[in-house]
Amino acid sequence: MKLRRSRASKRGRIEIIPMIDVMFFLLATFMLTSLAMQRLDALGIDLPRGRAQQLQAERPLTLSVNRTNQIFINQQPVPLDRVNDAVARLLGRNHDIVIAADDGATHGIVVQAMLEARRAGAEHFLVAVHRD
Repeated sequence: MKLRRSRASKRGRIEIIPMIDVMFFLLATFMLTSLAMQRLDALGIDLPRGRAQQLQAERPLTLSVNRTNQIFINQQPVPLDRVNDAVARLLGRNHDIVIAADDGATHGIVVQAMLEARRAGAEHFLVAVHRD
């Protein structure tokens, strides 16, 4: 017995969904390429010349404690009971303080100096170390 095949099953079909995907990919590629090739001075605008001063970044204060437990703020010696006043006077807008304590400094002195600096308005402490 011979089965009849319908005519519709013999004809090939063109799938349009993959073709649409390829077309959108090509469209996006050409759009991005044309944006990359566009020159910024295409309008012919002549910008004015001028001098601008470089912004000076405010450097953080440095609170140092040496091996003999002497305290320095920006390399100026300060007694422990005057750390609060010195930090309040020098702090400015930048509330960061770099702690540079000698390896042989007493831990308690460093912590007391940090507490005095915090009372004066210091918010962030950065610890200076040597890279290995």
